[in-house]
Amino acid sequence: MAACPARPLSRDEIDSFRRDGIVCLRGLFDWQWIEMLRELIERDIASPSGMVKDINAPDSEGMFFGDTFVWQHVPGFDRFVFDSPAAPIAAAAMGAGKVNLIFDQVLVKEPGSTTPTLWHQDAPYWPVAGDQIATLWLALDPVTADTGAVEYVKGSHRWGQRFRAVSFSPQESYKEDLPPVPDIAAERDRYDLVSFEMAPGDCTLHHGLTVHGAPGNSSSNVRRRAYLTRWAGDDVTYNPRPNLQRMLRDPGIAPGATLDCDLFPQVWRRDDAA
Repeated sequence: MAACPARPLSRDEIDSFRRDGIVCLRGLFDWQWIEMLRELIERDIASPSGMVKDINAPDSEGMFFGDTFVWQHVPGFDRFVFDSPAAPIAAAAMGAGKVNLIFDQVLVKEPGSTTPTLWHQDAPYWPVAGDQIATLWLALDPVTADTGAVEYVKGSHRWGQRFRAVSFSPQESYKEDLPPVPDIAAERDRYDLVSFEMAPGDCTLHHGLTVHGAPGNSSSNVRRRAYLTRWAGDDVTYNPRPNLQRMLRDPGIAPGATLDCDLFPQVWRRDDAA
């Protein structure tokens, strides 16, 4: 399994990420990574971690499964974190000299799952501050409009506005004093929306403040399995605040410190790669 991307990111791909807050990257992961992650996800579904939570909407049909910090729960996910092309891809797009893992996540929308992914930004959920924050969303199944392709509001990472985190679970609520996410669905014509059909092994990379959401999986027979890694670059520091998404444990670092610790490990550095 290749540790380096199958090809360098192009100048256009890097520019798209920085300008639009979202880019689709095709063919950067070899098939062995995809097969490994599919197997690991089945292990996680069969025996989820203590971080798993019910993210199915009330009165929904089907099953939407999510688990976080799986790299510390199911052996093998850590191999992807440290040995796959994901970290250098994120670093190249962000222009970062080093990257830390914030956490990883499994998201599975089974066929017939009606639960949508609500419109949101990622970064307001997490105890971090900085601009170089990105999510790599790796497709493990064909992604289409029917299976629940994510939609992104291009350029929303540069609105200069953080929005209040919205709850994906009845057991959670977020109360940070921020404005609510705009009702994108009600005024779609006002926004520059983009989504991507993807084959297994394709991925998207989006900025931590890019507004995005997704429908359920209306397919009758195609799963939508995705493995997400959340990355932080040079300028990101620890920023604990009340009512955030629960992390696996206290990282043991001071507010304002760099993220270098066991919970948020430094995975890639340009000097080492060189």
